Amino acid sequence: MAAAAETSSDKTLRNAFGSVLSFFILLLIGVLAFSIRLFSVIKYESVIHEFDPYFNYRVTQFLTKNGIYDFWNWFDDRTWYPLGRVIGGTVYPGLTLTAGTLWRILNSLNIPLSVETVCVFTAPIFSAFASWATYLLTKEVKGAGAGLTAAVLLAMVPSYISRSVAGSYDNEAVAIFALIITFYLYIKTLNTGSLFYATLNAIAYFYMVCSWGGYTFIINLIPMHVLLCIVTGRYSSRLYIAYAPLVVLGTLLASLVPVVGFNAVLTSEHFASFLVFIIIHVVALVYYIKGILSAKMFKVAVTLVVSIGLLVCCAVIAVLIALVASSPTMGWSGRSLSLLDPTYASKYIPIIASVSEHQPPTWPSYFMDINVLAFLVPAGIIACFLPLSDASSFAVLYIVTSVYFSGVMVRLMLVFAPAACIMSGIALSQAFDVFTRSIKFQLPGILGKSEFDAGDTSSSSVVAENDAAKPDKSGEKLKERSSRKNKKKEKELVEKASVEKTSTKSKIEKRLLVLPLEASVIALLLLVFLGAFYVVHCVWAAAEAYSAPSIVLTSHSHDGLHVFDDFREAYAWLRHNTEVDDKVASWWDYGYQTTAMANRTVIVDNNTWNNTHIATVGTAMSSPEKAAWEIFNSLDVKYVLVVFGGLVGYPSDDINKFLWMVRIGGGVFPHIKEPDYLRDGQYRIDSQATPTMLNCLMYKLSYYRFVDVDGKGFDRVRRTEIGKKYIKLTHFEEVFTTHHWMVRIYKLKPPRNRIRGKTKKSKTKTSATSSSRKSVATKKNPWH
Repeated sequence: MAAAAETSSDKTLRNAFGSVLSFFILLLIGVLAFSIRLFSVIKYESVIHEFDPYFNYRVTQFLTKNGIYDFWNWFDDRTWYPLGRVIGGTVYPGLTLTAGTLWRILNSLNIPLSVETVCVFTAPIFSAFASWATYLLTKEVKGAGAGLTAAVLLAMVPSYISRSVAGSYDNEAVAIFALIITFYLYIKTLNTGSLFYATLNAIAYFYMVCSWGGYTFIINLIPMHVLLCIVTGRYSSRLYIAYAPLVVLGTLLASLVPVVGFNAVLTSEHFASFLVFIIIHVVALVYYIKGILSAKMFKVAVTLVVSIGLLVCCAVIAVLIALVASSPTMGWSGRSLSLLDPTYASKYIPIIASVSEHQPPTWPSYFMDINVLAFLVPAGIIACFLPLSDASSFAVLYIVTSVYFSGVMVRLMLVFAPAACIMSGIALSQAFDVFTRSIKFQLPGILGKSEFDAGDTSSSSVVAENDAAKPDKSGEKLKERSSRKNKKKEKELVEKASVEKTSTKSKIEKRLLVLPLEASVIALLLLVFLGAFYVVHCVWAAAEAYSAPSIVLTSHSHDGLHVFDDFREAYAWLRHNTEVDDKVASWWDYGYQTTAMANRTVIVDNNTWNNTHIATVGTAMSSPEKAAWEIFNSLDVKYVLVVFGGLVGYPSDDINKFLWMVRIGGGVFPHIKEPDYLRDGQYRIDSQATPTMLNCLMYKLSYYRFVDVDGKGFDRVRRTEIGKKYIKLTHFEEVFTTHHWMVRIYKLKPPRNRIRGKTKKSKTKTSATSSSRKSVATKKNPWH
């Protein structure tokens, strides 16, 4: 008894020490996840990155200044002129509300941080939360060791760093945390059958709906897992509790988000969850009837229930088909159809296909974004089948679906990264367990030779002796003592004996997995080397590949580091040298930045909700100068902004994006045809370029006075001399070009300057006609 009590106290102490150690490790993982994302602030400055984050920053500024009610009713007249945009009903508010709440909490604690600073550091903070959520999720699947490993992998994975560095104030900054915590609460509910966790799961799903349009991945993946469990005979009341409240409460909460509204029950992305909701109720009814009826009556009842269930399902399917058939896109959004059919966007919606992050990834991008995890994922999938549980089957389904979607759209590598980290964490944890156990059983310095021989090789005999001896002892004691207390003690002894027997058998099974000592040591060293390579790659990616903000560019040469701050230079010029009500036209990529940094009204921006409006701008850029002037003048445009990288070698300029302007414009205005801008199917800007290309507005505004720089007009991006070197502008005038020629701003000439000659001619014509009339009148009446 004393030995058993001592053993139990040792286990309790060991568990307590393990919990404390896990807590401190998780703290360090959170610090790592936060600090590795600060390279952008250390190397550059605390500034918002990319394009979309500038809109989110502007909305957060409005929220903190005017309050939540004005935010919901905000009509923004500085975007999509002359249409405008209702911000409260067209934006996912999760990121804005989160940052605004953080700002108010910090200010209430007398920590006077600016809104910009809070926005810059929101993503690194939530990356730490995402790492902790990954630990909880993986712990539910395969234990604490796998959870810690998966958490540290996610803290550093480059795919997640690319969207969560300091300054990357986009929806994914908080959405990935919401995604992982929703999956964790679903698995927790599935393992425990607790309604408390089911309610928390619905609330987490609501936060995900508020944060990102990728919530449809959740509401389709979980029904797939529920259907998989039902088909494979793994239905239980825990599965019902995990799923039914999520669909009911989650859908009700999702419909409260203005940008979603009734789409939560009307669009095809949500129909799978409702269909599985009906199926699980039919299955639950069948199991309930089975428990209260005899076998004969059960068959009759099952036939009746299945028949009614099939009729209901057929009716629901018929209604869904009718709703889907009434929509030209079959009830699916354009982005969803692009995921199901990778060729859909390129055929029908060029505005979606034109976005770089909507392109399919290349094989090197997988190695860049997840590195060695690509080789560990298959091992993790195998480990999930040993043994297969509801939680591990969900992890396998998650990795399979995320692999497919990441192969369709490079942006969804972000959804694939947590799944890869979970699987890799499971694989590494299982591998370390096998290798360290092999060394522990065979290393003489740890257990000693005699103990190994006596404890492991003859373990089967020990089990046999224990099986034979302990029941005899218990039988003797039962004969001698017949009181209730003694019987209770004997029962405890028998239970302890069975536990010891089970633990001994488990030790024997583990003993069968022991590998040779040399192989175990070499394998451990290889895993350590693999981990070191992963850490080095992740630090390099965080410091070099993903830390540079697109608003400030750098390059290294023999002269040293060169900084290109042309974008902010151009926006500052617009802010200080143009009227407040002036309208600025540019391609939609720069709309958010122009509105946020220059505080000027734009024609189109990155929301891309109106394809016709974007096609109008694309048509203007693709048209000759006079036709383009008429289009812009009809939109009340005063300035046109173009991005040009031919001088410094910046590849993401408007000339490289020009064919997308042609395709989008031609999709609405048929007179714009892409072949007119190609020479034998090739896109050229040199002397072999087509006359349509050489005379379009984008070509003229990009290369105007470019030959004055080096006398040749050599384009460093296209690596060729331009075809039309001496360009004259008749309807536009250059007003500003940045230091490195990356941003060029032109002003539309007023109509009077354009038709002054015609006006004079018309005046002379009218005067001539009037004089001729007078002469005629004089001839007719010579006395006057």
